[in-house]
Amino acid sequence: MYVASTRTPGTTLKVAKGLPGTVFALGTVSLLTDVSSEMVTAFLPVYLLYTLQLGYVQFGLLDGLYTGATAVLRLVGGYASDRMGRPKLVAFFGYGLSAVTKLVFPLAGSSAVGIGGVLAVDRAGKGVRTAPRDALISLVTPQHQLGTAFGVHRAMDTVGALCGPLLTTLILVQMGSAPGPVFVVSFVFAAIGLVVLAAFVRDHRPVTQRRMKVSVRAGVKLLADRRFRRATIAAGVLGLVTISDAFVFVVLQKTSGVSVGLLPLLPLGTAAVFLLGAAPIGKLADRLGRWKVFFAGHVLLLGTYVTLLASGGGYLAVAIALLAHGSFYACTDGVLMAYASGFVPAELRATGMSTIQTGQALARMVSSIVFGVMLAGMAMATAVGVLAAAMVVALVAVAFMVSRRVA
Repeated sequence: MYVASTRTPGTTLKVAKGLPGTVFALGTVSLLTDVSSEMVTAFLPVYLLYTLQLGYVQFGLLDGLYTGATAVLRLVGGYASDRMGRPKLVAFFGYGLSAVTKLVFPLAGSSAVGIGGVLAVDRAGKGVRTAPRDALISLVTPQHQLGTAFGVHRAMDTVGALCGPLLTTLILVQMGSAPGPVFVVSFVFAAIGLVVLAAFVRDHRPVTQRRMKVSVRAGVKLLADRRFRRATIAAGVLGLVTISDAFVFVVLQKTSGVSVGLLPLLPLGTAAVFLLGAAPIGKLADRLGRWKVFFAGHVLLLGTYVTLLASGGGYLAVAIALLAHGSFYACTDGVLMAYASGFVPAELRATGMSTIQTGQALARMVSSIVFGVMLAGMAMATAVGVLAAAMVVALVAVAFMVSRRVA
């Protein structure tokens, strides 16, 4: 297995905590891009449910599209990155595609179809860039620091998730409700992120690249590896019982009884916990085992679902749910990719990562759509209770599926 130890200009400069400079450069790109994305998306639940008066089924379909639009293109981005040996170029295309949507978004007006289309293109850009970006991080990071590297990257990414909604609120307070300024500022942040990517990140070619031909067939053969196959299936099974953030926040607002005006701010609570926990939990995963921490994160998500069942819990329920929800992300988001980096060949790194991510994204898309249908057809408490029970079943199944000895 390849471990980044060669000195490549622009990728091996050691900075804080001994991590490669590329980790921090890509973290900065993600931070700026997340400021851009979250400026637009933080208000969508309120806009779609309360302004456009969409039903839960329609909301679930749009939210599922938002989650699942990345799925197939993750595979495309991962394969193109490995095939071309140019992960930076593929990532740049994905970031650029998302940046352009910020200028197109106002043209959608109040059309749910138009909004869904723009969101799909934005998420397509995310799908294309995710695997090449994560591959770049894994290829320049020593094996024993992978959890830490992904944790630091995700923490920087989350700074953007925190700043985006706050910046949108500031613009609306100072300049009124006209959407134009929000989209223009959002585009500017995305464009700056592209400049940072072009100037401070360089492609990295693994030293073993010539030993294995990169092809669709080689990518499929990854599934023959027992560890890779089990990780892919387990991530998909857990994805089927992972509802989207938007549904978590909508249900939390309704069951806790807090004001609907606080709904756009709930993502900030999750993001704040994620920010504080991502790096230290990533480091902990390097020590205790990455799969163990990933599994524990879904136990925390189950705790979030249980909290959603506490009707009238008020601010205490909100605090507990957001703490568990943010910790879930800190235990899973970067940790899964750090885990996969331990057994996916370097020359197929982006392809392998995108395969796992695609299975997870498709499963979460199905989950959002199904949960929207459940909310439309049964009481909210019943729907959440069914979801919590399904999570318990999934955790038991995955515990039996994955060996206790995995790292």
